[in-house]
Amino acid sequence: MENNPWKTLESNEIYQNPWIKVEEHQIINPAGNPGVYGKIHFKNKALGIIPLDKEKNTWIVGQHRYPLDEYSWEIPMGGGPIGIEILESAKRELKEETGLSAKKWTEILRIHTSNSVTDEEGFVFLAEDLTQGETEFEETEDLLIKKLPFREVVEMVMNGEITDGISIAGILKVARILGI
Repeated sequence: MENNPWKTLESNEIYQNPWIKVEEHQIINPAGNPGVYGKIHFKNKALGIIPLDKEKNTWIVGQHRYPLDEYSWEIPMGGGPIGIEILESAKRELKEETGLSAKKWTEILRIHTSNSVTDEEGFVFLAEDLTQGETEFEETEDLLIKKLPFREVVEMVMNGEITDGISIAGILKVARILGI
């Protein structure tokens, strides 16, 4: 039986915006000592999509990520508001970032992104039987889109060109599914 050794004495909201809430908790830790614990609550589910065509090509998107101050190559991804079906949000994100629509969707992964400081929960979908349409970028998105053989994307993970955690987990899961 799993036991929760933490005790919360008091919780305070420190900051909030449309995407996150930051809380500070006065706690008793597993050793019985008082302490402080910070928690970042995400108001959306993280959603990643790996589109895969019949020739085993996929699409990745590149963008400058403000928190890192670095350029990042990633699978198409975004946030799905809590309370809205995650598959519907995933379909919207794929269309928005790549212009693609898919007839076949498979949820392949559930992930906690950094569970020592956040409650963020992510999901990755494999999208197949694709149709190309127009992108619908949000105002915060300045994306480059690449269509590549899936094997090349796996190599980008292995050589450190793709560093986003949800992207890495999803790509390696699909590689395993495909036997790559």
